[in-house]
Order: sequence, then C-alpha cells, then structure tokens
Amino acid sequence: MLHVDPTSDPLRAAPAAAQRPRGGPGPTTRLWRPKRVVILKAARGTPVAERAARVGAEMGAEVVEAGGDRLLGLRGDTERETYRRAKSTLAVVKAPPSALRLQPIPPSADFRLDLATGCPAHCQYCYLAGSLTGPPVTRAHANLPDLVAAADAHAGQGRITSASEARAHEGTTYEASCYTDPLALEHLTGGLAHLIEAFAARPGMGLRFTTKYDHVDDLLGLDHGGRTRMRASVNAEVVARRWEGGTAPVAARLSALGRMAGAGYPVGLTIAPIMPVEGWEDAYADLIRAAAAALPDGADLTVELITHRFTPGSREVLTGWYPATTLEMDETVRVAKRNKFGGVKYVYPKETMRAMRAHLEALCARHLPSARLLYWT
Repeated sequence: MLHVDPTSDPLRAAPAAAQRPRGGPGPTTRLWRPKRVVILKAARGTPVAERAARVGAEMGAEVVEAGGDRLLGLRGDTERETYRRAKSTLAVVKAPPSALRLQPIPPSADFRLDLATGCPAHCQYCYLAGSLTGPPVTRAHANLPDLVAAADAHAGQGRITSASEARAHEGTTYEASCYTDPLALEHLTGGLAHLIEAFAARPGMGLRFTTKYDHVDDLLGLDHGGRTRMRASVNAEVVARRWEGGTAPVAARLSALGRMAGAGYPVGLTIAPIMPVEGWEDAYADLIRAAAAALPDGADLTVELITHRFTPGSREVLTGWYPATTLEMDETVRVAKRNKFGGVKYVYPKETMRAMRAHLEALCARHLPSARLLYWT
C-alpha cells in the first residue's frame, strides 16, 4: 500500500509560474488522466509537485504525499494488473544524480535530458519495454533547475549532432524524449515549458522533443527563441489505429505540428516505427501528403525515419503487457543485428529495408522538398 503522510497538504495551489494559464487544449486534445498522483518526499514543495497535485486533483486523481522516496503499492496479483496500476500512476520524484550525468543519444542528439521516465501511452511496440526496469510507472522529475544546470555543464561537449557539419548550427543538442513523451505530461507538470524558456536564453544549445500528443496551445506563446524543435511522432493510419493506444489521432498530431511551426518553432516528423504492413506504400504516401498539407510554407522541417525493431527482452515484456497483440515480432522473418556489447535486436531483412527506405525518401523529396532528412535507421 502506498504510504500517506497525514500531516501533509498535497492540494496546495501551485505557484503562478507553474500554472502557466496560456490558453487551453483544442477540441480534439486527449489529455492523460492518471488515477493517482504520488509526490515522493524529495519532490515536495517544488513547482512540478504543486502543479501535479493541483491538476491531478482537478482531474479526479487520488493525490498522495509519500513519507519517503520509495514508490510502493504498484505490484498486482498478475502482470497485467501491475501494468494497469503502474500505467495509471504519475509519480513526482527528484531526478537522481545519474540523470544529471548526461549520456549521448545517437543519432538524435548530443545528450539525453530526461524530464521524466516512463510514458502513459499504450503503444504495443513500446521502445521503453526492456529499457526501464520494474512496473511501467511514469516518474516526472521535479528538480528542473538541476536539469538545466546539467545541460549547461555539458554545453560544448557534444560529439554527435555538434560534430555534424549539417547540424552544427543547432549547437549542443539535448533530447527530452528518450525515456518519455514530455508533452503527454505537460498539463500536469509544466516541465517542458520550463525547459523551452530556459533554452531560449542559451543560443549555443538546442532542445528537442518528440510526441504522440497534440495539446500544444500552452507552448505557442512561450519565448522559445527558435532553440526548441518539436517533432510529431507519426505513422501510417493502419499502424496508429492498431498499435498506438491512448495517443492523439495522427491528424491531430500533424495539426499541432503545424501550429507550432506557425508560432516560429523549428519542427520535425519522426516517422516511426515504419512497418511493411499490407498496403504500406500507399499508407505512408497518405501520411506524408497529410503532413505536407498541415505545415505552413517555409517551415523549418526535419524528418527522421525509424524502422521497427525488437529485442528478445522487449518482446517478452510486450507480450506480457499485451498478450493479444497482433504486432509481428517473429525472429524467423527478421535479421539479427548485434552491437559491440553482444546485445541483439531483430530488424527487417535488407531487401525490405532497401524498399522501404527508397519509397519513404522519395515521398519526402516529392512532398516535403525543403525538409532535411536527418537519418534512416
């Protein structure tokens, strides 16, 4: 059972800076509504914790202030019950020292900058499966000034995008979406707005995030200085409908991307995970045409193309979470690819990869001629 400190008042109003009343979600916005918000001891009193408690309560969540810094009460009698409990919980925690020693994140950015770990979406191919240990709870980091200070400490040390002639103008780059979807949590934490405004004053640094959600209205009026690139994580409709539960519709994500571009943000498309489903050629053509229609002329646009892959560990976790999934994770129709540490992941055969790459790159060249294609993987 979760430990409750009966002397605490988790529903104190958040400071004005944390509330950020800049507009509201559009009519198609899908906001995550956690069933419980747990504030761990080290996070108490921070703007993130205050806001999460206030907004969570307004959304009908149980709000708990824990007496310590251990998150308890997530395990159920079955793996499926544990999954449900964890996925419906937001824990507000202090980022540990390891999260402040920033790690490279190729090919996306020079460093990861984790606003949170875990994601409330229900994507049946989830890349976090097998990467994060324990129940899949979402932990939001409350010590935002420490994250900004860590970014400052790593400025000028990048060896990935900073070392690329084509991307050196971005400065030292920081990826905020490695282990979470920060926009999915923004209405509860305000953390993404905090980073956007902080990076606006840092011309030698660039912030990046990707999302499957669309509630960007509170970000449109921020002073971003052109230093934050928002990317919409999108896929063919047939893939999104089957395997991307709890996310905004693809059309809503593209609309949000267009609004961000209209507000002067650099933007991008993260087309992932690309799959050779039946009719994939037409399905991805429809996606890219829709993206072109949603974006204003002159948008600063990048494209990242990422194919589906899985590891034995992630497959085991995902089939436990989604036992009825129809997602193909068959080693016999894949190719094993090993890294220098001996780990293995299963990717599509070379012939399939070549066909998908040629088709997607040709579509981008035709319909998004001004976009910069960053990588295919």
